[in-house]
Amino acid sequence: MTNRYDVVINGGGPVGLGLAIELGQRGISVCVVERYPEPQPIPKGQNLTQRTSEHFRAWGCEAELHSAHPIPKGGGIGGMTAYRSLLSDHTYDWLNRSNVKDYYFAPNARLPQYATERVLRARAAEIPDITVLYGWSGDALAMFEDGVRLSIAERTGDGRQVIEASFVVGCDGSRSFVREAAGITETLSDHNRLMALLVFRSEELHELLTRYPGKAFYNVLHPDYEGYWLFFGRVDHGLSWFFHAPVPYGTTAENFDFRALLHKAVGQEFALEFDHIGFWDLRVSLADTYRAGRAFIAGDAAHSHPPYGGYGINTGFEDARNLGWKLAAVLQGWGSDALLDSYSAERQPVFASTARDFIENFIREDREFLNRFDPAKDRDTFETAWKARAEGVSGVEDFEPNYEGSTLVPDSTGAPSAKGSHSFVARAGHHLPPAGPDGRSAGDALGAGFTLLSADPEDAATFQRVAQALDVPLTAPRSSPDWFGPWDRRIVLVRPDGFVAWSGDICTSEDARRILATAIGRDPQR
Repeated sequence: MTNRYDVVINGGGPVGLGLAIELGQRGISVCVVERYPEPQPIPKGQNLTQRTSEHFRAWGCEAELHSAHPIPKGGGIGGMTAYRSLLSDHTYDWLNRSNVKDYYFAPNARLPQYATERVLRARAAEIPDITVLYGWSGDALAMFEDGVRLSIAERTGDGRQVIEASFVVGCDGSRSFVREAAGITETLSDHNRLMALLVFRSEELHELLTRYPGKAFYNVLHPDYEGYWLFFGRVDHGLSWFFHAPVPYGTTAENFDFRALLHKAVGQEFALEFDHIGFWDLRVSLADTYRAGRAFIAGDAAHSHPPYGGYGINTGFEDARNLGWKLAAVLQGWGSDALLDSYSAERQPVFASTARDFIENFIREDREFLNRFDPAKDRDTFETAWKARAEGVSGVEDFEPNYEGSTLVPDSTGAPSAKGSHSFVARAGHHLPPAGPDGRSAGDALGAGFTLLSADPEDAATFQRVAQALDVPLTAPRSSPDWFGPWDRRIVLVRPDGFVAWSGDICTSEDARRILATAIGRDPQR
């Protein structure tokens, strides 16, 4: 049996479903092929940023996200770092996402990936243009000048189907079938570490850690582990936990005392029951491109890394928002092939920066600190250095993915990066911020296509005429005069993914054509 769609997505985890919703809401017919009938129960992808909540807002299921796994009173979503053990005297807050909450239109969330996936499955089921085939996976891919053909097989049976589409997207994990079938290579940064993943239950650990209110994940820096974290995270507040730590190669569930490792990391013995013991190799992988002809990759298929700070699932969702509107634009006739190329050109360097400037930088800085400072040898010097870390380390303020220098951002210099700064100024290539700490009403004005926000209706009318001539969907909603003071701009053009395409104070009709044509990957001179 052969079925035809605009886009076929191999892999229906959170990123694949998010992309399907992004496309389906735009009237694009999409088929998602997902091998597991039910979300897998291993807790991961817990820390969802404010930006991710904005995606769910755009996908029509933000309320469902925040109600899917409510945090009880005193639960919190913050993190902390401790020296040698969780119960040591040396701790500081880390990755406190509330520090940047005013710069986004939605609050952050904390819930296990399987709960997030259930929200997305339910939302996808509401959209007529989305077909999801659970219990199937792709095993052969053919690409042609005008489309693709994905052969799929039933996971637990003998059934086979062929899906034809204009484009295929691999959201099928770090061992992506689509990536390999499309011939996309990847670069690996291998840390030569075997990591253990433990899932366990312990009410006693919960009681021990009530001394740290508002915390949901905990890093232990221990000299024995050369800068690699012993990492705890809450699953269900009060009972369930997960834990990552380096272990010797050759370790199995049977030949290693994981209970003793947990006691060492906490700083005392406590009662616990294991639910899962697994292993993974600590490495950072990055695809050399996110596109090969009519094939694209997103999420872990494009990039994977150790669970340092919740970058993985959030980065994957941003892939989906970036790629979705571009695929829709081409399928609807107003986007260019260069617009599709911009997906890789924007997203690939952002993850390269995430890996280099954040994840691997954490490991390097922690290793250097542990090698240099030891309270047993010089307590005063150690405590001075620890205090400096506590005052200078957050992990969120300078994590601000942006597309400066993108070919889609007129008059922009630099290069796309994960490193930036949070500001209420509406800067081209950056995420549109609320208009000041209390200006979140601007988020309600954003449309599904481009949005022109202007203090002067004449500027809005100019962009609308140009958009009509280019056949580009653009809305120019009524804008509050209060927005433009914090933004420091009188005219702000916002892309469908919520990033600022251009901002300024004066714009002629010729300028508007150049700006909008550039923002959709067209030659402004044509």
